[in-house]
Amino acid sequence: MVKNKRDMFEKEYSERKSILYSQNFLKKPELVQHLLEKSSIGPNDTVYEIGPGRGIITEQLASRCKKVITIEKDQELFSKLKDRFYQNHKIEIRQGDFLKDRVPQGEYKVFSNIPFNITADIIRKLTNTENVPEDTYLIVQKEAVKKFIGSPYASRESLTALLIKPWFEPKVVHNFKRNDFQPSPNVDTVLLQLQKRRRPLVENKNRQIYKDFLAYTFSQWQPTLKKSLRKIFTKEQFRRLAKDLNFNQSATPTEIKFDQWLGLFKYFLVGVTDSRKQLVIGAEKNLQKKQTRLEKIHRTRTQADWKKYIRKK
Repeated sequence: MVKNKRDMFEKEYSERKSILYSQNFLKKPELVQHLLEKSSIGPNDTVYEIGPGRGIITEQLASRCKKVITIEKDQELFSKLKDRFYQNHKIEIRQGDFLKDRVPQGEYKVFSNIPFNITADIIRKLTNTENVPEDTYLIVQKEAVKKFIGSPYASRESLTALLIKPWFEPKVVHNFKRNDFQPSPNVDTVLLQLQKRRRPLVENKNRQIYKDFLAYTFSQWQPTLKKSLRKIFTKEQFRRLAKDLNFNQSATPTEIKFDQWLGLFKYFLVGVTDSRKQLVIGAEKNLQKKQTRLEKIHRTRTQADWKKYIRKK
C-alpha cells in the first residue's frame, strides 16, 4: 500500500513539474505576422524571445528583424528548434532559464508567448534589469492585465502597476480568441505591450525612493491612505494634498490613480522632513522578502506533504 502511494505521488509530482513549463502555442503564422505588424519591431531591431516553443513566432520575427535571440528551457523543444533553424543565421537558439539568464547588451526588444505561471517573474525582471528593453510584447492572461496595468483596464491601481508606470507605458494591443492556440487555454489572453518611456515620469535618481514610498504605503495594511501615511504627512498636509489632487481623504491606496500618486510623491520629495523620509527607506526590499516567503510557503506546502510518501525506505 505504501509503495503504491509512493508511486502515485511520484507520478503526480512529475506531472506537476511538466505543467510548470507548459504553454499554449499559437497555431497560425498569419496571426503572428498580423501581431508583428501592430508592433514597433523593424528591420534594425534585435529581438529577444522567451520560450519560443515550436518556433512559430521565431520564424516570423526572423523575417522582420535583424536578429532573434531565443531562450528555451525545455531540452526537447530546444533540440527541435536547433534542427529547424540551423541554417538561419539571424536566429540564435539558447537553452536555459530566462529568469537566470543575462539580458542582451545594447538596445533590444522582446516579443514572447510566455508560460502564464511565471508572468510576474518575467515582467519583474524585464522592468527592473539594468538594461531594460526598448519595447516589450508578451502574451499573457487577460486577468493578469489588471495587476500589471491597473487603470484603465481595472477599476483600481495595483502596487505592481504603480511600480511600472513611471518608466513604461503599458497597454493591451490585441485580444486573442481561445482557438488561436493549441491547446486552447481555459482563460482569455491578450498581447500586452510595455513600451519604455523616452522621458521617465520619475527621475532615475529618485527611482528607489519612489518604490520605497509606494511599498511603505501598501505594506501598512491600514484601511485608508490617510492612516497608512499618518507618519509621513501631517494632517494639514494630507488634507491639502487630497484637495489639490482631487481624491477623498477616506480613499484606500488602490483607489488613488497613478497621476495622483505622482503628485503625492512629488510633494513627499520637497515637503516632508528628512526624518520622515527615512521611514520609507528599505520598504521595497522588506516587502519583497515577505512576498518571497509567502510564495515559497505556497509552492512547497503540497510538496512537503508528498515527501513522506517519496522518502527512501
